[in-house]
Amino acid sequence: MLGVFERLALDAGREVMRVFHEGCAVDRKSDSSPVTEADRESEKIILAGLRAAYPAIPCVAEEEVAAGIATPDLDGVFFLIDPLDGTKEFVNRRTDFTVNIALIRHGVPEVGVVFAPCTGRFFSGRPGRAEAVEVDGDFNITGRRTIAVRAGGTPLAVVASRSHNTPETDAFIRDLGAAEIVSVGSSLKFCLVAAAEADVYPRFGRTMEWDTAAGDAVLRAAGGMTRTLDGHPLAYGKRNQASDADFANPHFIASGKAAKAV
Repeated sequence: MLGVFERLALDAGREVMRVFHEGCAVDRKSDSSPVTEADRESEKIILAGLRAAYPAIPCVAEEEVAAGIATPDLDGVFFLIDPLDGTKEFVNRRTDFTVNIALIRHGVPEVGVVFAPCTGRFFSGRPGRAEAVEVDGDFNITGRRTIAVRAGGTPLAVVASRSHNTPETDAFIRDLGAAEIVSVGSSLKFCLVAAAEADVYPRFGRTMEWDTAAGDAVLRAAGGMTRTLDGHPLAYGKRNQASDADFANPHFIASGKAAKAV
């Protein structure tokens, strides 16, 4: 399955970069968030590949949900797809937007890939093993190495959201004491913690499950964890929530082995 994810992420990333170089119009969804041809074409590639390879496993994809396509019964196992996480970065010609594919099993992000096609950074994870994948300019995999979270540096390196910082995030960082701040967009924040390039990713703003699932899968495969503010692992497949929409996440803290310290 991980091989299928990787191939589809590369194919989708190639299409995203075609649109990035050629340019495209920016539309607005009902929540005023941006959407482009790159989002839509990437999602088409991923959904076609997943549905052909695994017809029995339902898919939850950001643009289908936004279009009002009914979500199927999930029955414990399903795919979560964000075809272009960081559309704002994409529109603003920044480089850290990503393609994200994850398998959720009974609420847990079990397998995931995160590919940043503009920079070539590619991360994958499955139970017990996370990897940084090397990709050449023709979107071919040329190598891979195992990654794992670190014990926590001094000071802790905190990775923050470039586009969605909040006063709560600033307060959390202050409470940690002296902390190095690494600012990056999209789901790469999870992957920097997974690859021992940062220690903690606090998120005190709204996210959806497709924003986090693939990166969270990589982080957990690398030995880290994402927890809600009450200390429970962040769960997936949340529907019929009294206080929010289907698949909306609560605030969370993703961290490596420093988790107990924060």
